Amino acid sequence: MASQFSTNGATSAAANTTGLSINDIPKSWTFTSKLPPDSVFPTPADSHKTPRDQIVPRQVRDALFTWVRPQPVEKPELLAVSPAAMRDLGIKEGDEKTEDFVNTVAGNKLQGWDEEKLEGGYPWAQCYGGFQFGQWAGQLGDGRAISLFETTNPSTGVRYELQLKGAGLTPYSRFADGKAVLRSSIREFIVSEALNALDIPTTRALSLTLLPGVKVRRETTEPGAIVARFAQSWLRIGNFDILRARGDRDLIRKLATYVAEDVFGGWETLPGRLDDPDKPTESAPPERNIPADTIEGPSESAENRFTRLYREIVRRNALTVAKWQAYGFMNGVLNTDNTSLFGLSIDFGPFAFMDNFDPSYTPNHDDFMLRYSYRNQPSIIWWNLVRLGESLGELIGAGSRVDEKTFVEDGVKEEEAGGIIERAEKVIMQIGEEYKAVFLGEYKNTMTARLGLKNYKDGDFEELFSGLLDTMEALELDFNLFFRRLSSVKVSELDTEEARQDKAAVFFYSDGVTGLGGEAEGRKRVGEWLAKWRQRILEDWGDGQTISEEQDGERMQAMKKVNPNFIPRSWILDEVIKRVEKDNERDVLDRVMHLALHPFEESWTGRTFDGKEYKGDKDEEIRWTSDVPRLGRAMQCSCSS
Repeated sequence: MASQFSTNGATSAAANTTGLSINDIPKSWTFTSKLPPDSVFPTPADSHKTPRDQIVPRQVRDALFTWVRPQPVEKPELLAVSPAAMRDLGIKEGDEKTEDFVNTVAGNKLQGWDEEKLEGGYPWAQCYGGFQFGQWAGQLGDGRAISLFETTNPSTGVRYELQLKGAGLTPYSRFADGKAVLRSSIREFIVSEALNALDIPTTRALSLTLLPGVKVRRETTEPGAIVARFAQSWLRIGNFDILRARGDRDLIRKLATYVAEDVFGGWETLPGRLDDPDKPTESAPPERNIPADTIEGPSESAENRFTRLYREIVRRNALTVAKWQAYGFMNGVLNTDNTSLFGLSIDFGPFAFMDNFDPSYTPNHDDFMLRYSYRNQPSIIWWNLVRLGESLGELIGAGSRVDEKTFVEDGVKEEEAGGIIERAEKVIMQIGEEYKAVFLGEYKNTMTARLGLKNYKDGDFEELFSGLLDTMEALELDFNLFFRRLSSVKVSELDTEEARQDKAAVFFYSDGVTGLGGEAEGRKRVGEWLAKWRQRILEDWGDGQTISEEQDGERMQAMKKVNPNFIPRSWILDEVIKRVEKDNERDVLDRVMHLALHPFEESWTGRTFDGKEYKGDKDEEIRWTSDVPRLGRAMQCSCSS
């Protein structure tokens, strides 16, 4: 059995600054060495000796994963890789051209497995459940995703888990086929890397592989594909949901301990109790380096290490959803099984970036109640985190008694239940206030930067943030184009009311103002907002009255570093999908990935990146960064993928 089985020491990798082959990067299988497997396949050999077509959907209990290998595929065609992902995994440039690389990311080659001895590291699929659209859905799990191994980049020390999506049936496939279509695979491949380039926490994508011999039935018959993706952790709130639903308190404790010690790097890395948990905005950031057995706070809200674990997960998700809101990104299906314990954007189905600003917009055409709309994302993530709090509630509510033998072995006695519930509810509600504070703090910081301000001051939220969003909504202005175009506006161009109303036109689509009041009202409203923004720039960068050209130039450059020129909008992704799938284009994938990896540039073609001249398609770049075509705005798509 592959206990903490690993291959290839880090010494040679550290010395090789250009990276290693996918065969030679260091590998480990920590997750499967420390958590209980499916009892039907207690060892990798048991799974490996089972005919692949006999590994089919079923209920899995008392386990966190099942050993399962990818379904072999014929003549896989590697369509594209992410150069940034290759670097971050420590894989050398050019390795993607090798047969071993292609076969690994297609699932045909099992890294670390000795076929003759039937031992070594082996792939696995996770068991989890989830609340979907607010309703308990039972066992879900990795129905078409199979993890291959973990790898730690020697130069950064970051450990990632490499996983194939679309790799075949698992016990968790339910009524599905274990496959993924090319359409959705292209979308995930591009958006994963785009979000990372925008500094939004996310899972990543290494490669996109077409399976020419695999046809997948969805609304129509579509070509199959595999995305090789990676993350610091693929664990979700749903991993705890299923254990709570089944009353498996021992596994809840074991999984929580694994998350703290192996995912987050140790109990001492977790954030402690705030100075005043009821007033998080008035408290200093939480201290860390707290010994695991330390209990903080008064008895009625005593915080043990499991509370600190919960706080870490809450704070991470608050930061991520704040970035989503500031950049107009919507996941589309924020079920608990799509909410990461590591605080990552995860599982990309009907996602989208905002076009014309509409807080009620959802990219999911099956979301009739708008549960996962842009406006609702912060509250939905908190709803999901409360479900996690319920799963950890017994451990949180135990307070100082969490390690007592009678509690660990025998559970909660009836006469103790009331006190444990009361303490858990109090702590979870206090951490809920902390969630709001962390979310608002990060949202303010990001929006302040996007508006070119160095400092946030009271009044900015209402006057600038809310005022701008209200104007965008009323006039149906494009969310991200507004910020990018504002980055090129000189303060000297806004000295008079007339000048501001003239400049307002730069923020309108070329087909005019489609919102309330038409162009005249649009010029007036945007002009009024520009007056307030101009004054804040003068205060922040100048002396309150004037600003030098040099200072204003510095401000514009700072804005262009946080306001992307390119984002992978739905209409662009649709175009790329059609060109790859119908017209057999391939280079367009490399070009769209290049823009996604360098989103803040003014232009790309003919410029030098990483020491090489980039030869792209200038007309394509201009089209993709200009106005959204009328029929391409606010598109919706289905969950089918």
